[in-house]
Amino acid sequence: MAEAALAKNPQADDATPLLSVKGLEAWYGESHVLHGIDFDVRFGEVVTLLGRNGAGKTTTLKAIMGVLPKRTGSVQFQGKELMHAPARFIAREGIAWCPEERGIFSSLSVEENLMLPPQVKPGGMSLDRIFELFPNLKERLSSQGTKLSGGEQQMLAIARILRTGAKMLLLDEPTEGLAPVIIQQIGHTIARLKQEGFTIILVEQNFRFASTVADRHYVVEQGKVIDMIPNDQLEANIDKLHAYLGV
Repeated sequence: MAEAALAKNPQADDATPLLSVKGLEAWYGESHVLHGIDFDVRFGEVVTLLGRNGAGKTTTLKAIMGVLPKRTGSVQFQGKELMHAPARFIAREGIAWCPEERGIFSSLSVEENLMLPPQVKPGGMSLDRIFELFPNLKERLSSQGTKLSGGEQQMLAIARILRTGAKMLLLDEPTEGLAPVIIQQIGHTIARLKQEGFTIILVEQNFRFASTVADRHYVVEQGKVIDMIPNDQLEANIDKLHAYLGV
């Protein structure tokens, strides 16, 4: 896992969490999905939520983002409680969510998709900076969403939230269904964002990919965090991780 040795933002070693999630519970209608999720993320970290399908990983991101109507517990960002805040307020605080389905507007061009989200905080990336990270998008600027490959759609989805000015990114399965060469590009992008001071929560099934970008891994099972594995201890815990994930 030589690729895991990424440059760290010095503030990532600060013991004070940027995001602190405590006792997080959530429901879809009458279905109780999260049963007391607890974890912390420090400034400049990339942290993954690992687990089998249906474990509650995506629901955790939705609950943090405030898009679930029924949730309890505590979600503190920069010391501010967000549990009772609407999603638009949470976005203005500097958290952005990139869902697994990507949400690309198929009838709009790449440029129109990029210009669609409002800048909710100062410091949103310019188009020039976006094209440095994702040169493919510059080449496809006038292409409609339906004309993009899966990898290009994922790049566009990530680029779009970078335009908002958010500094904490919630990325849900960004490598799902992508070719290995595109997965590698996504990994390089995440590494660059980390070096620039972005903090990232990554929901990922591919723990081999996660090991190349993350600092720590939280294992989610049946709506609870059951383990935390530092990235440098991943190989030592590989048998346990295989058991957790059923691989």
